[in-house]
Amino acid sequence: MNAPRELYLGELRFADISQPMAAPKRALFLAALEAAVPRDRLIVDEESLRPYECDGLTGYRQVPVVVALPLDEAEAAAILKVCQSHDVPVVARGAGTGLSGGATPHRGGLVLSLARFGRILGLDPLARLARVQPGVRNLAISEAAAPHGLYYAPDPSSQIACSIGGNVAENSGGVHCLKYGLTVHNVVRIRGLTLSGEVIEVGSEAPDSPGLDLLALLIGSEGMLAITTEVTVKLVPKPRLAQVIMASFDDVEKAGRAVADLIAAGIIPAGLEMMDKGMTAAVEEFVHAGYDLNAQAILLCESDGTPEEVAEEIGRMQSVLSASGATDLRVSQSEAERLRFWSGRKNAFPASGRVSPDYYCIDGTIPRRRLGEMLRHIGALEKKYGLRCLNVFHAGDGNLHPLILFDASKPGEFERTEAFGAEILETCVEFGGTVTGEHGVGIEKINSMCVQFSPQERMSFFSIKRAFDPDGLLNPGKAIPTLSRCAEFGREHVHHGALKFPELPRF
Repeated sequence: MNAPRELYLGELRFADISQPMAAPKRALFLAALEAAVPRDRLIVDEESLRPYECDGLTGYRQVPVVVALPLDEAEAAAILKVCQSHDVPVVARGAGTGLSGGATPHRGGLVLSLARFGRILGLDPLARLARVQPGVRNLAISEAAAPHGLYYAPDPSSQIACSIGGNVAENSGGVHCLKYGLTVHNVVRIRGLTLSGEVIEVGSEAPDSPGLDLLALLIGSEGMLAITTEVTVKLVPKPRLAQVIMASFDDVEKAGRAVADLIAAGIIPAGLEMMDKGMTAAVEEFVHAGYDLNAQAILLCESDGTPEEVAEEIGRMQSVLSASGATDLRVSQSEAERLRFWSGRKNAFPASGRVSPDYYCIDGTIPRRRLGEMLRHIGALEKKYGLRCLNVFHAGDGNLHPLILFDASKPGEFERTEAFGAEILETCVEFGGTVTGEHGVGIEKINSMCVQFSPQERMSFFSIKRAFDPDGLLNPGKAIPTLSRCAEFGREHVHHGALKFPELPRF
């Protein structure tokens, strides 16, 4: 085993994914890989490597040295051991639907694809658990559980394609996470590999497990601590009935206040989503969901349970929404209409892609009571940067997904878009929120982490990574900014007058 690098403050390890691999080292490394696993598990020619150069955040691209596609845990462990012995960075990849650059390759490294880990290993309807490999699609779990009257609750908009391993890495949510929780609330056990190929298991199928809560630590760790090889998830009963209210508002701040009013009334909807007028127009043209195009904002509020429970909760929500200034309320009258209302929200991203050459999806979280204020602020930023922004929120938990529309073919427009997004995230922190809700930090928000966390806090993050990955080779350059990077970021922001960055202590 190589000696741990001093490195944790070094830019190469934790801030630079662009360093190439020298030709002699590359030849030795590839030879060692071919000795460890069958040759057909490896992709090395540049044309075939291109599909792996980015995830859903397409503004950042790197071609790795090699992509490995192991068939089982033993092959994955063998690949990791070779990477460790040759000092080669490893980036795990699921379906590639992530939106923060978490699966962006290292130019001098290996991409470990878990795409072939696609089996449902067991489903226990009595215990309401499913044991799956990380390459299983999110929606496939619910499809397998459906004959038992069960489903897997977290439902990202990409659930038809995203993998459960990626959901674990990013702690994904979805439109029903307000009532049913994020990935961290729906996973009970993880099996994985360290960089040295050692098998670890955290969590338990029992109600609790002894010791520290390492399960919650691994979920959302973006592949920086271990490689997931197996996940045990909770299943929940499918509700007997679900209905959605579509509430229209003539003012975005009224819609934002209505969200806070619902929660204050003690109502926890199964789903509570918000879209502004620009987004509803884009979506309606795409899927014809029946949205109110005259409203400045709409809320989708879902209730599920028994028919009696739903009728009572729908009535309470209608009363609160009316008192909060809703100009129109429509309740789905059939399952088909309910699904049509949700289809608009679930297709917000592709709908945005139809009205702009490119879009940049932001992910941040603020207190619910400030949703309307944030929409007003984003409107001012549209004028400042000369770019349109369509807005969709997981309103119930204050998770924002503004989509900035731009054209990457125009010089400087992507950089202007990045600045727009960074200012939204800085405002999230100013409002008492966070720079991410469910998309992760990756490389997209690594500078914003300088705004969110103090140098001492970031050093604590590095200490945790060092405990799991002393060589610093698992997904380097992601999520945690170095002190020097934040110092540079702070100088730039002081120059532009956007941020008063504190003087950094010496360590």
